[in-house]
Amino acid sequence: MVMSSVAARPAFTPQAARRRAAIFAVMLVVGVGIASWTVRTPAVRDLLHASTAEMGLVLFGISVGSMTGVLSSAAIVRSRGAQFTVAVGGSAFVAGMALIGIGAAAALDAGVFTGLAFVGLGAGLMEIALNVEGAAIETESHRSVLPMMHGFFSLGTVVGAVAGIGLTAISFPVVWHMSGVAIGGAAIVFWAVRRVPAETGRSAGPAPAAGGGFRAQLGLWRQRRVLMLGLIVLALALAEGSANDWLPLLMVDGHGASPALGSVIFTGFALAMTAGRFAGEPLLARFGNAAVLRVSALVSAAGIATVVFADNVIVAGLAVALWGLGAALGFPVTLSAAAESPDPTSTVGAVASAGYVAFLVGPPLLGFLGDHVGLRGAMIVVLVVVAAAATLTSAAKPLPAGSPS
Repeated sequence: MVMSSVAARPAFTPQAARRRAAIFAVMLVVGVGIASWTVRTPAVRDLLHASTAEMGLVLFGISVGSMTGVLSSAAIVRSRGAQFTVAVGGSAFVAGMALIGIGAAAALDAGVFTGLAFVGLGAGLMEIALNVEGAAIETESHRSVLPMMHGFFSLGTVVGAVAGIGLTAISFPVVWHMSGVAIGGAAIVFWAVRRVPAETGRSAGPAPAAGGGFRAQLGLWRQRRVLMLGLIVLALALAEGSANDWLPLLMVDGHGASPALGSVIFTGFALAMTAGRFAGEPLLARFGNAAVLRVSALVSAAGIATVVFADNVIVAGLAVALWGLGAALGFPVTLSAAAESPDPTSTVGAVASAGYVAFLVGPPLLGFLGDHVGLRGAMIVVLVVVAAAATLTSAAKPLPAGSPS
């Protein structure tokens, strides 16, 4: 999907530009929502009177919802198209944001869990639809789209984090914060959905041999390339997701930072992710998917290692930038490589599901480990997995012309 020359970059047609703006806007909404929740995690923990392990179980809600959404999304996109899937997923996402605020205000663990499940379900449903739509625009326009699309997610995390820091500083109620995000997000999703073609994904290549269902997705894992791409996504999604879930608490509990400083450091992570993704197109055009992914994994591993082993909070906080820069291109570049397939909807769905395994397993695993060895010690698991991913990146090289998936 990524072009081999920076110079030969044709302009987007007006229709493609509108489609691109729509998926960028939806990803911005998701980023704002996720960051708004993350920055208010310490406040929600206090409202719920939850321990680290209990917060891990609450966070499990977003993982359960995400896996449900991403595993069912490919089939829905195939049967109803990307537009319908984004509409349903966007509705679930904004409803979940409101439920998080209501559950926290009522001190109901189950309420926050349910809200997070809806947020995860909505994000998971939209994940495949948006990436399939982005890959379709790449194919039609001969321009890289997915890194910048995910860059808008990261930009949204910056906006959400900065707003969240300000609202935290004035002790703004969590319920009104989350409700405001839900209302604004609903308006943007409504605007964007009408610009996504209804037919995208419906005829994305020949039907899978096993009928396009869950069994067909399992069958894709027999392909060595799909398996390796899935492992890369799993590793770099774990790097990204562990920061989104735990970074403020990691800096507060693991390094003795104040809650405000923890939120500022998380904002630095989001800025690094944003910079890495917006810089992705020229880097990928110059060096290729495999080389960029390999360096990304090594840079992220170096950042995580410094955060884990450095005893100085300033050094650890600065290393978060490496963590974010390295994790930035993992998801979009690997999914772009997965879309080089006779059936991109199913292949993207299968590879993306591996990333959501990281979101499913990561929060409770790191929470339980954190209770025994501290969050810094728990992050060693993330470090090992990310470093190992650097050995698999050859799978992201372009397929030879005429090659089967």
